[in-house]
Amino acid sequence: MENRIVYSSKVGGTIRAPASKSALQRAIACAVLAQGKSKIIGDPLCDDAQAALHIAEGLGATVHASDGAIEIEGSEQFLQEDGTGTTSLEQQEPLMLSCGESGLCMRMFAPVAALLDRPVQMEAEGSLRKRPMAMVESALHAFGADCAAQEGLPPLFVRGPLQPKLVTLDAKGSSQLVTGLLISLPVLHGDSELGVENLVSAGYLDLTLEICSQFGVHIDKVSSDGRTARFLIKGNQSYRPASLRVEGDWSGAAFLAVAAAIAGKPEGLRIQGLKNDSLQPDRAIVDVLALAGARVQFDGSDVIVQPGDCLPFEFDATDCPDLFPPLAVLASAAKGISSIQGVHRLSVKESNRALALQDMLANIGIHSKIVDDALQISGGHFRGGRVESHNDHRIAMAAAIAGFAAANPVAIEGAECVAKSWPGFFEDLESISSAPNLVPELK
Repeated sequence: MENRIVYSSKVGGTIRAPASKSALQRAIACAVLAQGKSKIIGDPLCDDAQAALHIAEGLGATVHASDGAIEIEGSEQFLQEDGTGTTSLEQQEPLMLSCGESGLCMRMFAPVAALLDRPVQMEAEGSLRKRPMAMVESALHAFGADCAAQEGLPPLFVRGPLQPKLVTLDAKGSSQLVTGLLISLPVLHGDSELGVENLVSAGYLDLTLEICSQFGVHIDKVSSDGRTARFLIKGNQSYRPASLRVEGDWSGAAFLAVAAAIAGKPEGLRIQGLKNDSLQPDRAIVDVLALAGARVQFDGSDVIVQPGDCLPFEFDATDCPDLFPPLAVLASAAKGISSIQGVHRLSVKESNRALALQDMLANIGIHSKIVDDALQISGGHFRGGRVESHNDHRIAMAAAIAGFAAANPVAIEGAECVAKSWPGFFEDLESISSAPNLVPELK
């Protein structure tokens, strides 16, 4: 276990946001289905992105990754007249794919694996073993494939091929499985129609459509009202190799932006590599920072965040639940009560994130409570203290940026979990802070 101590300091200078792991994993899936060599620029390669690359290799793609550049030669297993893969009768041993701890990998690649006429077993590690997969089972069954989980939990056993159909799904809880279907259905031998009800994080589906289009596949979203959507998916399409640079990650940049808002130097922090018109739902951090009194401006693909009055705020994070941890820290710095809606989205993350956030806040001197579906935080004075990451990368990151504004150091136990989404997170924090973040000697 690795511990980190973060000291009070001011934040400033320039830093590049990490590549969006959501966009990167989607691009990897599309590259697997493309016949030819794709080149994807995205750095750093976090644990979840590495898991996606391992799955790509398991599905038959050739992968070379070096210095933020990834080359993927698409898998010939998917080179069939109807877009699906087949195997001879003697090849009945399950194809084993490890998804690491990435929920997106398991839910997105399950429909891709179901394009194959062979058994596939998708394994999970760590917290992913406890994340629900019943929706994947029902959806793949609806499209004519076999899928079985163990009492609704990983591992997943998948056997295709998928069939073109008209299906309406209940997407309550996650849009990740819908992303996998949108990527997979265009290569089938006929047209499909996909209706989605109880949709959350709809922006991630728009991101999926955008990335598919970069690989030459077009999907029509014919209706959407925020909680329902309908997609017409023409069959017999082919993914083409693509060259693209993955945009910066608003989920990770939110921590940097909040650090600048609560502990920034007057000139602020410049965060590079972010799209102002990004489809990532976590771009909403810009709106919340404005509510809280911070000053935010765009300069091309750079975002400059300067500290302001640090006001209490109210915000509904139902469609961007990954913002809860940085927003909890922002609320803790404001003198007054802030309210963040959407707590129900947090129970099946890497931790029970609502409870983990409350534990972290209590240990640094901040009172919070859950009222109905909202986390209410009474901000004011950061005391500092020792916190447990709960093996949740976003809890560790939130504790780290809280340390910048705390009266006393914040010690984070299990800080190595940040590698799930941002290897080098603490080193990058050091580059913008006026005090070091140290690794204490373990006893």
